[in-house]
Amino acid sequence: MVTIAQIQTHRRALGCLTVMVVCALVTAIPSSLRAQAVLTGYVSDTAALAVFGARVSIDGTSSQTQTDEKGFFRIAGVPPGRRSVHVVRLGFRPVDIPVQIELAGTAEIKVVLTPVVVGLPTVLVRPGRVRYSGRLAGYYKRLEAKSGGYFITREDIDRDNPSTTGQLLRRIPAIQVVRGRGGITGIRMRNRRCWPLVWVDGMPMPAGEVDIDAFVPSSIQGIELYLGATTAPLAFTLNEAKSSCGTILIWSRGPDTDPVHRAVRPLDIERLLAGKGVYTTQTVDRSAYLDSTKELDLQFPPSLFASHTPGLVIVEFVVDASGRVEENTVGVVSSTAPLFTDAVRVALSTAAFIPALKDGKPVRQLVHQPFEFDVEKRTARTPSLRQ
Repeated sequence: MVTIAQIQTHRRALGCLTVMVVCALVTAIPSSLRAQAVLTGYVSDTAALAVFGARVSIDGTSSQTQTDEKGFFRIAGVPPGRRSVHVVRLGFRPVDIPVQIELAGTAEIKVVLTPVVVGLPTVLVRPGRVRYSGRLAGYYKRLEAKSGGYFITREDIDRDNPSTTGQLLRRIPAIQVVRGRGGITGIRMRNRRCWPLVWVDGMPMPAGEVDIDAFVPSSIQGIELYLGATTAPLAFTLNEAKSSCGTILIWSRGPDTDPVHRAVRPLDIERLLAGKGVYTTQTVDRSAYLDSTKELDLQFPPSLFASHTPGLVIVEFVVDASGRVEENTVGVVSSTAPLFTDAVRVALSTAAFIPALKDGKPVRQLVHQPFEFDVEKRTARTPSLRQ
């Protein structure tokens, strides 16, 4: 028979053995690796726009990386000590920044790059109106007008990155998040005791209280909240009695809301220019420029126009000797939103340019082209999450 004392002695022996194994593993790691640190940072231009594809390296090491689409970078395994961080990107003046790397710590830097390449004149996109279509047409029209309700846009959700939809709605005035039967997350409007009607993509949810946390925030394109029976759109009013507790309209994301070109990679400019036949602004007699006699089919993304969101995209690409954009050379320098980037990519696929000239002959040229998306300033009649 095994006694309790024997079991306890056995457990203590196992515990000691575990500690010895862990200590042995830690000891086996070279001290040079345990002491290495992490360097993180953000790279922008003088206009405070994130720079994509800047190469970041650290002197005295083989460590290097590139900034992502939002301008951030991370390098692990950096030896401690006084280091110089080298940041370079074609079209910008290189920067060297001294930084003190602490033992097994994390250092963070911010880098501002100054443009040295003269880009083409900015293409301005400022439509007076956008024609909405598809399942979200009604939502976009109401969002643009901001009439009668509270609106939460995809940009609001992505910026705030809430863990639950209840957490997202909690910030709206006159909204109370409550714990319902079975532990579900319920919503009350204006301190009412009854729950609001919930519609998803134009379809009413079954009778009874809806668990609002059943909807993942990252799957939501937009939310409309109407606090009374008479403020909701007529199509979403079942009857005055059922709608008197308020109405919530939830619209999901899908292929009609997401960018077509999801994977964005920086252009390998140095390799491109190392090949023969590609020139820059400084090496041609006349730079390539957009052909003003041909219409540029550049569309303002409907969701961003409806939410009154301006933006800027700076791209680089090669214009060939016939004035066409070489599709596999299109790279992003900076962008304020993926949907703007996608719109520019689509437009460039059919864009017409006047090619660059070198010694009187048309040649291929790498160009920088800014695209600005602007919206008319309008006064919203009802608040949104930003307010």
